[in-house]
Parts: sequence; structure tokens; C-alpha cells
Amino acid sequence: MAQIELDGVSRIFALGGAKVRALAAVTAHIEAGEYVAIMGPSGSGKSTLLNILGLLDHPSAGRYRLEGRDVTTLSADELATVRRERIGFIFQSFHLVPRLTAAENVALPLLLAGVPPAIRAQRASDALARVGLASRAGHRPDELSGGQRQRIAIARATIMKPAMLLADEPTGNLDRHTGREVTELLESLNAAGTTLIVITHDPALGRRARRQLLMIDGALSDDRASMANRRPPGLSACA
Repeated sequence: MAQIELDGVSRIFALGGAKVRALAAVTAHIEAGEYVAIMGPSGSGKSTLLNILGLLDHPSAGRYRLEGRDVTTLSADELATVRRERIGFIFQSFHLVPRLTAAENVALPLLLAGVPPAIRAQRASDALARVGLASRAGHRPDELSGGQRQRIAIARATIMKPAMLLADEPTGNLDRHTGREVTELLESLNAAGTTLIVITHDPALGRRARRQLLMIDGALSDDRASMANRRPPGLSACA
């Protein structure tokens, strides 16, 4: 499980001759196994923070410790290894490879990690079964619904058994019913111990997290426990 410590993390981009501060000295501590929503309007810094948490970008200042390790000091190869082995990504647009089958998409991280073909096939089959899509293993993305594609993306994101899942607007392209199913699937993974961080501008989705980090103009404006902690049993997701 991933423990996250951000200490004065800033990110500055050069835009023409000007400097734009996308993150301003963000400090936060996320315990292993937490369920956190990062919220805020467009341009608030949510995506920049996601990229730094996922080691897709590097802070201009400050420190980021993941599982007690200062990842801001790692080489590009070391960062790639941590991303592959410890972090799973789920995106609004799924990011599946169109020419690959569901099973091949799910197995892609194992292929990149050098796992032998027979083991890849078995693990991909098991992962698809866990998300209820064993019967769709041979289908390509254009033969699947949006909800099925997102479930495949979740299977792919979790096949390496990451400590942390980063979900960027995971229900943004889904209808209400399918979005509820995907949300409940992500929450089941969190209940099993995976740190779950959801980036969203949807208040209904954000309220389901046990904690909300609110971003405004690149700064952390609020850090609060969610009403989800007091949600009555049986209330449906995204209600």
C-alpha cells in the first residue's frame, strides 16, 4: 500500500516569456490504503498534481516521498520502474490500444515487464474474470461498450498489483448506471487495501471518497473528511 508525502511541491511551466505556476507549494500526507478525491475547477492544478503523483512529471521545487522513498531524486529508468510496479493509471478516455484484444490490452504491462507469454495469458485471463469480462477476452475496444472498456482499463491498471491507483475522471465518459458500477469496482479495490486517488470535478463522485483535497489556483485550499464517512449503508454510488 502506498504512503504519499508531498512537502512544498510546486510546478512552474514556461509559457512564451512568462512563467506559469501550476502548483504552489502543495503539502499533503496520504496514508496507505486511503480513498481520496482531488477536486477543483478546470485550471486548478488537479491534472498537474496527478502527473506528479504518477511520476509522469517532476516538481520544480519541493519533495515527493512515495512509500518512504524520495522519488524526486530518482533517475528516469528508476522512475519508470516505480511507475510500472507500484502505480496504476485509469483515464477518462480509457487509453486502450485499438488493434489489441481485451486480453492483450490487459497483458500489456506484463509484456513490458518481460513476463513469459504463458504467465501473461493466465494473469490477463484472471484479471478479466475479476472485472466480469472473461467472455470478452478476444474482443477489440471498438467491439465493447464504454463501461466494458473502462473495466478493461481497470484490469490493466491492476494486473501488476500496484500499491496506488490514480483515476482521472474515471466515470466522465460513462452513463450514470455504468459510472456507478465502475465506481463500486474501484471502491472494492480500495477496500482490499489499494490506495485510491480519484481526480474529479464531479461533486457526487468526490463525496464518495473518505477525504477530499480541494485545489484552487494551484494551491491546496482545503483538506477535509468527506460526508461519505457517514453515508448510510446501501446508498448507491454517485447518488
